[in-house]
Amino acid sequence: MTLPYYHQYKDTGVLWPTKIPSSWSLTPIKRLASMIYGDALPSDARSEDGLVPVYGSNGVFGRHSDANTSAPVILIGRKGSCGALNWSDVPAFAIDTVYFVDDQDTACNLRWLYWALHTARLDSLSQDTGVPGLSREITYEIRLPHPPPTEQAAVAAFLDRETGKIDALAEEQKRLIELLREKRQAVISHAVTKGLNPDVPMKDSGIEWLGDVPEHWEVIPVGALFRFAKRQNGDEYEVLSVYRDHGVIPKASRDDNINKTPEDLSKYQTVLPGDLVVNKMKAWQGSLGISNHTGITSPDYAVFEPHHTAASDYLNLLLRCSLLPNVYRAISNGIRPDQWRLEPDRFKDLRVALPSRTEQEAIARHLIASVERWDELGSNAEKAILLLQERRSALISAAVTGKVDVRETGRNEAVAA
Repeated sequence: MTLPYYHQYKDTGVLWPTKIPSSWSLTPIKRLASMIYGDALPSDARSEDGLVPVYGSNGVFGRHSDANTSAPVILIGRKGSCGALNWSDVPAFAIDTVYFVDDQDTACNLRWLYWALHTARLDSLSQDTGVPGLSREITYEIRLPHPPPTEQAAVAAFLDRETGKIDALAEEQKRLIELLREKRQAVISHAVTKGLNPDVPMKDSGIEWLGDVPEHWEVIPVGALFRFAKRQNGDEYEVLSVYRDHGVIPKASRDDNINKTPEDLSKYQTVLPGDLVVNKMKAWQGSLGISNHTGITSPDYAVFEPHHTAASDYLNLLLRCSLLPNVYRAISNGIRPDQWRLEPDRFKDLRVALPSRTEQEAIARHLIASVERWDELGSNAEKAILLLQERRSALISAAVTGKVDVRETGRNEAVAA
């Protein structure tokens, strides 16, 4: 999209923005709006069957029967997600971790102000060393490019329209990523329980979650493949962890805090390639896998060493397939999700289906090649989303600072339609 510029600009004398259209001013927020504190609302005081959205700094997190704002309203994160911006078209209840601005608190076009605040970098203004906090007094001193009222309306309409288009494209990419994830899970689960040949004779496995399996496959307990590893902590101090989306990988690759001394690691367990590592508290979420690394891992994990001749890649795909987290939940103890704990002895009794080594390798090769293709498509979609987000931010900045003249865009599109 090519947009015109204003005919005349003037210097602002500040680092940002350096120039604005000649008819605009640079005005502190305190002259544009009042930021009102939200109110305390304990969870036991909320009416969850109410129709009023309750806003915290991260957005809507509940319902209530009464509102403390009019509509529309801008909600600005004060504590926690410092400077986060939300918008509500209906009256809302703003809790005490947010400020709000509605039509009673500004003479500006409220939707223009919402977009203008996106350029103020409010998230960088935290004054607290613990929980991030946004100072109203400091925010009030920030100066925003301030156009005349008719141009405020034009900027707001332009950004609503163009960001809407960008957001729709980003949603398409997100849907693609989700479809790829679903396809990946379905294809892997089918291949490791039914094989690749749709015409092979089947038999009843006798196991509810597994159903029918190829007639020539064995059904065996996990304990026939793995046993508890009994090793002293070695000299290899690469800390490994288990992630639902990644399996067993070095903890440093996930930017976790690994600044531990060897004394801190004395109770950690040595992990070798081929070991099965299970997060006992999160196995029900899929946090387990077979390691390709040598390292050490937390005593919160159960480490099993192999005593089989099966293909590790196949077993990793099998034990991490989407059918099994519910099974792991069923053999976990605890009454709440944060207490569920997989019992290793019951885990070893879990029965799985196993083809021949040759077929395992064929299935694993097929799935790994497919996963690589899906991952590449997913990675491209994620890159597209990042580019769209960058485009969105650049467009907001350009329109809010007057780098482009959007006054005629809506009229031109209406004529073209």
